[in-house]
Amino acid sequence: MDTKIIQTINTEEIEIATRRDFLKKLAYGSVLALGGTDIASATVRSIIDPHQYGHGRTYPPHKEVNKRLIHSTLNRKTQSASKRIVPARSIHLVHRETGDKLKLTYFENGRYVKDALHEINHIMRDYHTNDIHSMDTALIDQLFELKQTLGINKPIQVVSAYRAPVTNAALRKNNSGVAEHSYHIQGRAIDIRIEGMQTHMIKKAALSMAKGGVGYYPESNFVHLDTGDIRTW
Repeated sequence: MDTKIIQTINTEEIEIATRRDFLKKLAYGSVLALGGTDIASATVRSIIDPHQYGHGRTYPPHKEVNKRLIHSTLNRKTQSASKRIVPARSIHLVHRETGDKLKLTYFENGRYVKDALHEINHIMRDYHTNDIHSMDTALIDQLFELKQTLGINKPIQVVSAYRAPVTNAALRKNNSGVAEHSYHIQGRAIDIRIEGMQTHMIKKAALSMAKGGVGYYPESNFVHLDTGDIRTW
């Protein structure tokens, strides 16, 4: 066969193979494949298996598709969080000594309502001296959860909440059961009863919550709650 004819055939075969290889690389997703096997493989993995780099793994920095995956994940998390609505919390109180009554929502839209807390602080004031102290919001939440646990709609009767130091000292002189450094002085304790509800049932429900101290005073018909360590007496 003529040498020129052989050269022509070889040239045509090389050109066909070259075009085939070029089109094959394009089919795998990117002209970047021409730059090296590693880049081509990484590109294909990014497109075919985008979830491979989820759950805290590092995303390959060389592909825009990975940025879109990250933003998409963040958007899903944000949308999911926005759908989680924190339920509002309400409280219904009656002070046994002053006759004050209060029924309001003190927590909504994921935060405590400032004006509502002022109202709660007022009804829980030291009625002996009229001193007002900020009550621990965890204590208010305990009262809310207590009503949920008991499954009642009746108001909680406040026997004693905040105590000024002078009031606590005076009570200690006549009652050895009053602690010198009572949580009442800190606005972290309350003595309660609920009309028509036996105190041992209130105590049982409070203990099941395991939120703090629970004192049981059946002779005086009230239950003590505080936000100190979990304990009972």
